[in-house]
Amino acid sequence: MKESILFDKSRLFAIKIINLYKEVSSEKREFVMSRQVLRSGTSIGASISEARFAQSIPDFVSKMSISLKEANETYYWLDLLIETGYIDIDYGRSLKDECLELIRMLQASVKTSKAKL
Repeated sequence: MKESILFDKSRLFAIKIINLYKEVSSEKREFVMSRQVLRSGTSIGASISEARFAQSIPDFVSKMSISLKEANETYYWLDLLIETGYIDIDYGRSLKDECLELIRMLQASVKTSKAKL
């Protein structure tokens, strides 16, 4: 199922975000942006997890839309962490690419689900 793939990818991405947070907060002593990316980056999968047990299509769309917003926010924070030198450009690009993949999958899921309404 597409949602299962999306759930798995978001979970793996969350693990990478958690590790990024640990690195940036302990080694670089940056706490504000790292906490923001931790919050939004782990929220993506949490909302997808909720959507898997949605009570209706509108409920599913709502939860997946929240996940999409969190993914977009995560992309923003990753961009700032790269631009301010807190994370390596190549590592940051890799995370941004994964985030963009999640965004595209979420957009497709929301669009497909809205068509069923």
